[in-house]
Amino acid sequence: MIRLALFLLCLAAPLKAEEIVLGLSKDAVAITANFNGSDLLIFGAIKRQEPIPDTSVLGVIITVSGPNSSVVVRRKERRFGIWLNTDNVEVDLAPSYYAVASSAPLGTILKDIEDLRYAITVPRAIRSVGARVTGTEKFTEALIRVREQAGLYDVLEGAIDFEEATLFSTAITLPAKLTEGDYKTRIFLTRNGEVIDEYDTVIPVNKVGVERWLFDLSLSNPYFYGIMSLVLAAAAGWLAAAVFARIRR
Repeated sequence: MIRLALFLLCLAAPLKAEEIVLGLSKDAVAITANFNGSDLLIFGAIKRQEPIPDTSVLGVIITVSGPNSSVVVRRKERRFGIWLNTDNVEVDLAPSYYAVASSAPLGTILKDIEDLRYAITVPRAIRSVGARVTGTEKFTEALIRVREQAGLYDVLEGAIDFEEATLFSTAITLPAKLTEGDYKTRIFLTRNGEVIDEYDTVIPVNKVGVERWLFDLSLSNPYFYGIMSLVLAAAAGWLAAAVFARIRR
């Protein structure tokens, strides 16, 4: 009996000294015809079993990642008066959208080894494989730069309000150009640069209404969808010509 009790005790998961309790302002994002972005409010608290050590440096990091896809990044050079593609690198895994927010500068609350393990920062979230040229990191930097300019990648250091090392909250603005799919949200609690707890959840982003119907129609019946598009374009052109002719009179 004692051996059985000891065996069950070994199987039991140990209680965490600190645990993340999360809240979200919305459970899903709907893409409609007039969709121009959305603010996602993320808030939560740290549940503790024991007091915080006085020497600890605590931090909270939140990442929101869109669906992954492969991307080919090409480098162009001007030769003989024209621009030509010279080299390319295949990025095997790149999130369509990625935002990382933190309660303090990432360098002060996250060690490099932890970043490598959990793929938290933007460069770590991207993986390049099959590279045939040297300086692969330059292609990754170029991809990050382009998507940052498009508002698809965002680094928000110090954007998380972390009150009394217990309550935290932040707002992340999702851009209008969102890829449909599941957006993974991760929250990390760090102490002295090491991750001590992690919480994961998923936010679905989907087309709704007429947009969803048209999208499904283009996949299920592309022939009818093409004819309908031509008819609508012709009708719009005829209506515009009629209005213009009436105005001229």
